[in-house]
Amino acid sequence: MYNDEFELTFDLADAGPKKEQRRPTLPEREEAAEAAPLAQETREIPASAVPEPEPEPVGLPQPAAPAANGRTVLISGGDRGIGAAAARAFYAAGYRVAVFYHTNAEAAAALEKELPGVLAVQCDVASRASCELAFRAAEQALGHLDVLVSNAGIAQQKLFTDITPEEWQRMLNVNLTGAFNLCQLALPGMIRRKAGRILTVSSMWGQTGGSCEVHYSAAKAGLIGLTKALAKEEGPSGITVNCVAPGVIDTDMMASFTAEDKAALAEETPVGRLGTAEEVAKLLLYLAGEDAGYITGQVFGVNGGLVI
Repeated sequence: MYNDEFELTFDLADAGPKKEQRRPTLPEREEAAEAAPLAQETREIPASAVPEPEPEPVGLPQPAAPAANGRTVLISGGDRGIGAAAARAFYAAGYRVAVFYHTNAEAAAALEKELPGVLAVQCDVASRASCELAFRAAEQALGHLDVLVSNAGIAQQKLFTDITPEEWQRMLNVNLTGAFNLCQLALPGMIRRKAGRILTVSSMWGQTGGSCEVHYSAAKAGLIGLTKALAKEEGPSGITVNCVAPGVIDTDMMASFTAEDKAALAEETPVGRLGTAEEVAKLLLYLAGEDAGYITGQVFGVNGGLVI
């Protein structure tokens, strides 16, 4: 199952014998906070013009769809964590939104219900055939694609000597080849329109490398290289390509962490706290906007100063 927050590990004790190193791990993109319902506009109408209202069914209030700005976005791994937070942020900004999810149909359905008009499509980003089918469905619903957020990813903690060839390949297929698949599918339309935004979601371990996460770090570092090279290639076509590299992001997957574990992780971070999926989403939204048209090929750390 794809996660939706980036996984981070830290040494909280002196190293012991040569065993698998165990450190608090920030789960990858798992759950974002629920967005508050949007306020409904009201106006007064003369009582004589209003027919007798019928009793309405009792239920939870639904958020109103924001005014459309004519722009569209596709977010992979959009059913939870950073992906779901990004879906909410783009939706609130007036984008038409489509998200890809892998196996968590329940979370995807809940997001569709929470954000009326959002389309959730099942997709295994590691499979080119699955990406082609899902992308076709999303593009047909959206009409065209202005912004791609390549966010889907998996993580695993394991000593390098214990990683199997199958685990290595799966890590690369999902975290790196998945971005390759989606970028190749999104670019033809963007090139034709001479406009577009591609945003990749890496990890601070892609910048620095993480012990016991060599395959994860390698895939995320490759994603940074893809971003920089693609930015140079597509800049003349009016397309920008940027990367966001999250640090320690607090999600519901950290529910199993003790207060002491969380305090230790926060203490390791210069700003003294963990990050939120919404903070990452706000940066993605900015980079997708018109004001970011002169920014391309960059890697933005959202890590509270943990990597500088």
